[in-house]
Amino acid sequence: MTPIPLSTEAASIATPGGANEDLVLTGPHFALVLDGATAEPGASTGCGHDVRWLVAEVGLRLTGALLHDPDGRRPPRELLHDALSDLATEHGRTCDLDNPCSPTATLALLRLAGDTVQHLVLGDSTVALRDRSGAVQVVTDDRLERLIHLPWAELRRHRNQPGGFWVAGPRPEAARYALAGSTPAAGLATAALLTDGAARLAERYGCAWPELLDLLEREGPVQLVERVRAAELRTAPGRYPGKHQDDATAVLCRFETPEGR
Repeated sequence: MTPIPLSTEAASIATPGGANEDLVLTGPHFALVLDGATAEPGASTGCGHDVRWLVAEVGLRLTGALLHDPDGRRPPRELLHDALSDLATEHGRTCDLDNPCSPTATLALLRLAGDTVQHLVLGDSTVALRDRSGAVQVVTDDRLERLIHLPWAELRRHRNQPGGFWVAGPRPEAARYALAGSTPAAGLATAALLTDGAARLAERYGCAWPELLDLLEREGPVQLVERVRAAELRTAPGRYPGKHQDDATAVLCRFETPEGR
C-alpha cells in the first residue's frame, strides 16, 4: 500500500534585507526546493534574466514533469535532464549559455513513486530522511563545499565540469551527476528538504541532524530558520567560507498510510 504525505510544512525566508532567490514547490506526491546561485559581484552573466527567473523556470518545468508522471515511471534524473534541456533551448535563443557566470541553481527533490520514496540532490541542498526507528540518513552534495574556499574567478571554472561541482543551469547533462536514491516508503516517518541556508544549522552551527529534525517536527520550518538567524548573529562574519547569511528554505514531509498507521 502506498504511503502518502498527510502534511507538508514549508518556509522560505530571504536573507535579511535581500530578495529571496530560493523557491519551494510541493504537490500531492512530491516536494522540491531550489536555491539560486547569487551572481558573481560585478561579473557579466551574458544573460538578460536574473537568478530568480532561472529558479522559477527550472521549478515550473520540473514540477510540470512530476505532475504528469504521478506513478513515478520516469527516473528523477531523466525528468530534470528534460526540464533543463527544454529551458536551455528557449533560454539559448537570447542568452549566452556558455558564459561561466550564467544563472544556476541547486535543488533537492523528494517524491513518492509506488512503494518507494525517491530523492534527488544537485548542488549544496540537502535531503534528510528519518525512518520509523528514529535513524536519520542525510544526503548532501558536498562537491561545491570542497571548493568553496576558492575565489570567485577560480571557482566558476569548476562549475559543471568533471572533477568540479554540478548545478542546474545551461548544461542539461548536469542532471546525470545529481545524487539519486530511493527508500522503502513503509519504513519512513518524516523527511526534510533544506537549502544550504537552512542546513547550516547542522553543517555550521553544531546541531546534530537528529536534533535538527526534532526541531523541525516539533516546532516547524519557521522556527528552524529563526534558530539559524540567531546562530548567524552570534557568529562573526568570515568565520565560515561563503555567505555569512543566506536565504533559508526548509520543508517537512510526514508519511502515513491511508489508514493512519
